[in-house]
Parts: sequence; structure tokens; C-alpha cells
Amino acid sequence: MAKKKDNSNDDARARGGFKASRHGTGKAKASAAGNKSEQKRAAEEREKKGAQHTAHEGSRFLSGGKIEPRRIDGSETAADLIDSTFQAYNAARLREACQLYTRKMLEPDVTVGLTLTGALTPAGLGMSSLIPLIESGFVDWIISTGANLYHDTHFGLGLSMHRGNAQASDTVLREEGIVRIYDIFFDYDVLLSTDAFFRKIIQGPEFQRPMSSAEFHALCGKYVREREKTLGIGNKSLLGVAYECGVPIYTSSPGDSSIGMNVAALALEGNRCVIDPNADVNETASIVLGAKRGNGRSAIMICGGGSPKNFALQTEPQIQEVLGIDEKGHDYFLQITDARPDTGGLSGATPAEAVSWGKIDPDRLPDAVVCYLDTTVALPLLTAYAHARHAPRKLKRLLDKRAHNMKVLRDEFAKAGGAPTEPSDTDAKLPMHR
Repeated sequence: MAKKKDNSNDDARARGGFKASRHGTGKAKASAAGNKSEQKRAAEEREKKGAQHTAHEGSRFLSGGKIEPRRIDGSETAADLIDSTFQAYNAARLREACQLYTRKMLEPDVTVGLTLTGALTPAGLGMSSLIPLIESGFVDWIISTGANLYHDTHFGLGLSMHRGNAQASDTVLREEGIVRIYDIFFDYDVLLSTDAFFRKIIQGPEFQRPMSSAEFHALCGKYVREREKTLGIGNKSLLGVAYECGVPIYTSSPGDSSIGMNVAALALEGNRCVIDPNADVNETASIVLGAKRGNGRSAIMICGGGSPKNFALQTEPQIQEVLGIDEKGHDYFLQITDARPDTGGLSGATPAEAVSWGKIDPDRLPDAVVCYLDTTVALPLLTAYAHARHAPRKLKRLLDKRAHNMKVLRDEFAKAGGAPTEPSDTDAKLPMHR
């Protein structure tokens, strides 16, 4: 005999397909899945009685602050504007980014890494934002495109860049000897003068050896800073300030800029300056491991995406996957980007995706913010907010601690049984699979 179907719960299931046990019958509180006619009558009855609707105030989804921004009257600071009027969409993400940065990432035990892509220094963000962040101890180490560092040097040499019209004819600009970065214009001789400066200093005896890009940029920063002093123009260069503050600057692709091009050109003449990418991979990993083993935490702030983003985040896979050292991932993740995640590109990859690679500690995923906004808009606002809401931190001077951090990395690698395999022990069939 067939078992009789039990329909006892059918009446309790709302028309929307959800059980009444989850959403109620509609009498207790309104729900899109509840009985619509009952909800309508209940609302009309409340209105007649002048009763206030409070049905969902206990919901965990309504725990966020009410949207009640202050009136903007011109008296507010940038930080006040962000806290009180950036309520939703990417304005809210910027507010969350600013608050994450100042309330958690700038704690004394957190080591903050910054990545830079896009033409930021030509637009003046080195002087307006990056130098103040470094001098206040808000950035401890940097990975940048070489182009940002090259164009940063123009300012340290007293060379000028100008606002322009992006609709100008590039053919006419070429004939006039003017170079354009969208709406930034400068004389072609700015490039020639900067090239000449780098070729001159790179021929110095201290450059005649293999070195990490952090060592290389520190030496360059030393000379840029001296030029600034000679010209009496103050601190204009990110390279110069980073050198003085002991902030190491790495580049993930040393040959992909005019600085690297000049290093390569001098190599044709016998110059022995070599930027060692192996040293960069290990030194950046050692910064992160050194922070963690020093009872601290690691934070990454990403401006843009691209290769510098990956180079900063791959420090954790280098530690865990390649070196076999027990670790969990970066503690804080903050990114400002205009890249979409659905194209599969690294620039748009979310912090949740980074968890699967071991780049981000899954337990700290709530402490991750992605703000979809142009960096030239977001970074000055974040810089103003940080200075308004947080006191300067003591400089960590990681440039001076490279040897110590590398010792920590080597010791941990040895403990993990990480002695490299002898060539004779490798699989002889490996070349067959190329």
C-alpha cells in the first residue's frame, strides 16, 4: 500500500516558497515570502493607529548604521566627509578602506606594504600622498613599477611636468618635442636629462655588483636626495624620502622601465650593475615572515594591481608553498582598483580568491576591503584621512633590517627541511616534458 503523502506542512509554506517557520505567517512581521494580503492589511492597520514599523529591527542584516548623513556645508574636513557622508556603493568602500587602514593596519605591530601601478608619480601623488605616508611611518615597504620611480626622479632633479589637454594632437606634440601621459605634458628633454642622471650615477663603484632592487633604489635615492639639497627644492622625490626613512622599494620587473633600460645599456659597455630578481623574491618574503615571527602582523595596501600586486601577495606562497614554512597568509588586504574580477586578471582578483592560494589568512578575510575607484582620487583622500585620524608611527626602517630578516627566512627554511635537492637526484625524465 502506497504511503499517504503528508500535506500538514503545505499550508504553513508561504506562496514565495519559504517555510513559515523561517519567515512567520505574515502577522508577526512582513517578509517578501509571506502572505501579501495579510501584510498589506497589517501595514494599513499600523498606519491608522499611528504605530511605528519595528518588525525587522532585530535582524542581523540591519545591524549597520542608519543612513543619516550630515548636511554638507563646507565646514567639514576630508575625514569628516568620509566618515559621515560616504554611505553606500564605492564611497562606502572607500570609507571602509580608510577605517581599516587607520584602525587596524596602522597598529604598531603591523608591517604595511604598499604596491604602486599606474602613472601615479607623474600626476604628483608622490609629493602629495606617498611622501607624507612614508614620513609618518604609515608605509614600511613598497613594490612599484619602475616607471613610477623613473618619473618620480624628474621632480627630484628639478624638472617639471605640466597639466595639459588630452585632446591635443599627438602629431603636433611630437613635432613640438612634448611627451604626453594622458593629460600630463612635459618636455622630451626631461627624459633625456633623467636618463643622463641615471647613467652617470650607475657608473659609480658602489653599483658594480649584483644587488636587490631595494639596494639599487636606495643608492639611487641617496643621489636624488643630494641633488635636491643642491637645488634647494626640498623633498620632491619618493626615492629620496624612502632612502632617508629606511623604506625599501622593490620593483617586480626591473627591466620594464627607463631605469632598467639604462642599466641594460650600460651593461653593453661592461658595467657590472645587475639587479637580482632572486634577491627580491627572497627579501620581500623575509619582510613578511620577519613581521610574523616578530609577533606582529602583515598588511598589504594595493594601488592598482598588475605585477606589483602579485609580487607583494606571492610572498606568502613563497613562504608556504615553495619554502615549506608554516604560515597562514597576510592579515590585512586593502585594494584600490578599477579592474573587474570576472575577466580572470590578477588586477581584479578578490581577496577571497587570494585565500585559495594561501596569500590571505582566511580567518582575517573580514579585514579585507576592495574599493573600485581611480587611485588618483582615492589615495589623496585616504592620506588625508590617515593623518587626521592617526598619530605618526615610529619608522620601522626595514631597509636596515634586510640582513636580519633574511637570517630569519634562512633559519626557518632550514628547520622546514628545505635543503635544495642535489642535481644528481633530480628526475632525469624532466627535460622530456618541455
